[in-house]
Amino acid sequence: MKTFLPLIVILLGVLQPLSGALAPALGIGTPIGNATRDMTLPEQPLPAFFSIWSVIFLAYLLFGISYWRAREPWMERIAVPLAWAGAFNIVWMISAQLIASQPLDFLLLFPIAIAVWTAAFRMDRLRETGWSPKKALADLTAAMLSGWITVAIAISVPLTLRSFSSLGATDFPWQMLWITLVTASISAWMFARYFSRSWWYFIALGWGMIGIVLNNWYVTEMNWLAIISAAVLTLILCLRLFRGADGSVIPA
Repeated sequence: MKTFLPLIVILLGVLQPLSGALAPALGIGTPIGNATRDMTLPEQPLPAFFSIWSVIFLAYLLFGISYWRAREPWMERIAVPLAWAGAFNIVWMISAQLIASQPLDFLLLFPIAIAVWTAAFRMDRLRETGWSPKKALADLTAAMLSGWITVAIAISVPLTLRSFSSLGATDFPWQMLWITLVTASISAWMFARYFSRSWWYFIALGWGMIGIVLNNWYVTEMNWLAIISAAVLTLILCLRLFRGADGSVIPA
């Protein structure tokens, strides 16, 4: 396993974007995002903001290549949970296209989150051992994917609730938005308090929340929802900036 782990990470780095393009490329199943496209959901980012996946996939693949070229002892501890995160991500993408069950897709997000938050935690513990470009790349990969998975879970809670009811896209917009914002806020606090001090998490989370702000300002035209979303994002970033983060090192 240790011998082939770098190649497994590289393979997963290639398969993740390919598996996400399964439906549009082969005409099998439903393309990811089609179920919510044009529904003017108040808690959803604009479709363009999902382009962050390309940055995450590239960082993931580059980490795999750097691990394959020069295997430093610390890299295995990060590569193992990242490999699990990549594998679960492929399962999620295939499920979202071929099965398209919102409750199942929601549940499948949690193994990804557990694996990648573990990678971010382990990466944070390595901060005291010095900095290197490879460690910076590993930090970017783990923390950015952790932040975006937080966004995915937060926006999936209202979707899942709607799937068990007759609620429409614009029913209870305030309540649905607040569910997303509270989920994201609590997750951000937990990540900074117990898992990692990386700013990449907040960059990815902030990117998704900016997408929600712009969606409500320009698409749903519920401007107060956009203002509240912007205020919550500002509060999250200010708390991180001025209160700091403990990450994997909990003070006595």
